[in-house]
Amino acid sequence: MPLHDYYVYITTNPGRTVLYIGVTNDLKRRLREHWEAGQEKRQTFTGRYFCYNLIYYEYFQHIEQAIARETEIKKWSRAKKEVLIARRNPEWHFLNDQI
Repeated sequence: MPLHDYYVYITTNPGRTVLYIGVTNDLKRRLREHWEAGQEKRQTFTGRYFCYNLIYYEYFQHIEQAIARETEIKKWSRAKKEVLIARRNPEWHFLNDQI
């Protein structure tokens, strides 16, 4: 089975009050899509809540692992998600420019 690049990621709105968890094989493209949704597509979750600021991501080589991790994190409480984010990004800096 060939290896690929997959990412589980968390974005937030400018006020850091809403979290969105997703999975993608192209993090840069996906962040651009979230930003565009915030500008144009208010019917999407990320567009409605302006969740285009990357605050956390994990890398995987197998899509099954990435999907399992995304599913796991989505089930967590907000408090547990905040702890996960804070371990790697204590100040919740927006990481978009690093991608």
